[in-house]
Amino acid sequence: MPQKTFSIIKPDAVASGKAGKILALLEENGFRIVAARMVRLSQRQAEGFYAVHRERPFFGSLVKFMTEGPVIVMALEREDAVKKLREVMGATNPANAAEGTIRKLYAESIERNAIHGSDAPETAEQELKYFFNTQELEQL
Repeated sequence: MPQKTFSIIKPDAVASGKAGKILALLEENGFRIVAARMVRLSQRQAEGFYAVHRERPFFGSLVKFMTEGPVIVMALEREDAVKKLREVMGATNPANAAEGTIRKLYAESIERNAIHGSDAPETAEQELKYFFNTQELEQL
């Protein structure tokens, strides 16, 4: 049965014109885009979304980065979507990412790493609800 996961094409990838290539790579890897929207995160939205990292030293710079320009938030679907998206994205640090992964191809650095993806099914459920309502996720 298909599983849904959540992803964000981050401001660095949108600004550099890589969003279309990232979307194409996701589709080539069997993901169906269930819902997508371009948004400009407010500071409050970014702080809320990344609240799990609030105590980490990089929290402030992460919030600043995620609010610097538009992002594309997406609900993606395929078999084993959470695990497969993590594989397609590659390691957080693009220097350690496998060849052909999104981060190896398009990330600038460990922080400006082009894409976010949920790390577990439970996280995906929470993150999807942060940006999409139930009707948006079920109508397609």
